[in-house]
Amino acid sequence: MMRPMADTVPLEQGSLDGEQSVLDDERGESHSSDSPRISDSAGLANGGKVDLGRIERAVREILVAVGEDPEREGLVDTPARVARLYAELFSGLREDPRQHLKKFFTEKYDEVVLVRDISFNSTCEHHLLPFMGRAHIGYLPDGKVAGLSKLARVVEVVSRRPQVQERMTEQIANLLEQELNAKGVAVVVEATHTCMTIRGVRKPGSLCVTSAMKGLFRSNLSTRSEIMQLIYGERR
Repeated sequence: MMRPMADTVPLEQGSLDGEQSVLDDERGESHSSDSPRISDSAGLANGGKVDLGRIERAVREILVAVGEDPEREGLVDTPARVARLYAELFSGLREDPRQHLKKFFTEKYDEVVLVRDISFNSTCEHHLLPFMGRAHIGYLPDGKVAGLSKLARVVEVVSRRPQVQERMTEQIANLLEQELNAKGVAVVVEATHTCMTIRGVRKPGSLCVTSAMKGLFRSNLSTRSEIMQLIYGERR
């Protein structure tokens, strides 16, 4: 007998648009510019809630499609578990990371601020498999200094979406540049992608590194070299 489906779970509204990346087949098939993208209005037809029941029904269909029995003991609660999992993993779709940068401090400080090794877990939008790693965020203040924990919170919100690493990196950099009016922003993200390590080419140990440089970090070579030295210098 089919188990009753769960209700919907409300989440906060608000998300960022990002540029559509085109990646090789190991991370997903290329899509045309006409492909649907997640935007601020995505999923709001049901009041901005995650439809847990719909996810449960879909998971049951997947289990049946691969030849499993969704009613056997080990799988009977799996659809509900997976539904709750996706509600958690994609919670960033309905949360606006800008809220964490609204509170700042006025300081006469114009040197580099850098937070290294901010751990994160995200989901590749091409195969819905996790990628995880570390983000390094640096900026040159222009009178506004954010609390260090707020930078980590921005990474946490942005990472909890189906996406590609390139877009995640760019979104974080744009947020800091816009909300803090920083003279320069540097974001470097390093991640292991399970869509490349457990399937397809199967290359464990591989690492994807992306960067987004804004303002002085983009236009001034010495400033850019300084931030990269601060991030990596002692590790090489």
